[in-house]
Amino acid sequence: MAHNTTHEGSATKRIWFVFGILSVVTIAEVILGIIKPAFLTDTMFLGMRLLNWIFIILTIYKAYYIAWSFMHLEHETKGLRRAIVWTSIFLISYLIFILLTEGGYIYEVYKNGHVAWDF
Repeated sequence: MAHNTTHEGSATKRIWFVFGILSVVTIAEVILGIIKPAFLTDTMFLGMRLLNWIFIILTIYKAYYIAWSFMHLEHETKGLRRAIVWTSIFLISYLIFILLTEGGYIYEVYKNGHVAWDF
C-alpha cells in the first residue's frame, strides 16, 4: 500500500512556515520589550508611547495570522473572512479608543489632585 506523502509534506511545511512567522514576530516583541529603544519610549502618538502602539499592532497581527492559518480562514469564502476580520478590527479599535479615553480621564483626575474614587 503506497501512501501519498505529498499532502502530509505540504501540511508539515505549512505548519513550520506559520511557526517561523509567529516566532519572528514574538522574538521581535521580546527584543523590543527588553531593549526599549529611547526613541520609541519617548515618542508619543495618539496619547500612547510609540512602543506600545508597536506592541498592539504586532499582537493584532499575530492574532489575525493565528485565525487565518489555524482556524482555516484562508479556505473560507471571502464574505465570511471579511465578516470575521472587519468585526474583529472594529471591536479592537473600539476597545483601544475606550481604554485611551478612560485612561486619559483617570490620569487627569489623579493629576489634578482628586483622591476619591467616586467618578
